[in-house]
Amino acid sequence: MILPIVAYGDPVLRKETVEIDADYPKLQDFIANMWETMENASGVGLAAPQVGVAVRVFVVDTAPFSDDPNLSSEEQKELAAFRKVFVNAQIEDESGDEWIFNEGCLSIPNVREDVSRQENVTITYYDEEFKKHTETYDGLIARVIQHEYDHIEGILFTDKISSLKKRLIKNKLNNISKGKTSVDYRMRFPDVKGRR
Repeated sequence: MILPIVAYGDPVLRKETVEIDADYPKLQDFIANMWETMENASGVGLAAPQVGVAVRVFVVDTAPFSDDPNLSSEEQKELAAFRKVFVNAQIEDESGDEWIFNEGCLSIPNVREDVSRQENVTITYYDEEFKKHTETYDGLIARVIQHEYDHIEGILFTDKISSLKKRLIKNKLNNISKGKTSVDYRMRFPDVKGRR
């Protein structure tokens, strides 16, 4: 089932998320809905707060990046094959040089900005079968994981840009929170008058 994606300005995007256990109600259905929602919106990642649920779950599928002709065939294969569910994730370490990449977010449509992140990430997480993993990733995979991890920490990519850039996009962000944006996927907008 395709869920509405929560827009910038909704308090759930800033909430502290909670860990879940294997008995979380209808977890497999929730994960399937997250995949379907992300794919319908042509995303590469989606975190639970983006569909209005403040739990530590996110999904990542980097296949859309795999057709970049600037990447080596090995990098393209790795990106094409990377599809994972992260439950109760904790970043253990971020290392390597910082590098800039133009990021966007399904909750902040039609806004893209250059964001600096470290090259490598080591993360401990549970998969959808509640098996524990600790793995290290680099490059675009690391970046998508870092972006989605930020969501479960209540952080948005716009928090990582300069104050000047924040001022330049302020009107766009205000318009998104008021529903004044055009997207080709379902969204849920916060109502400035407090109604839903």
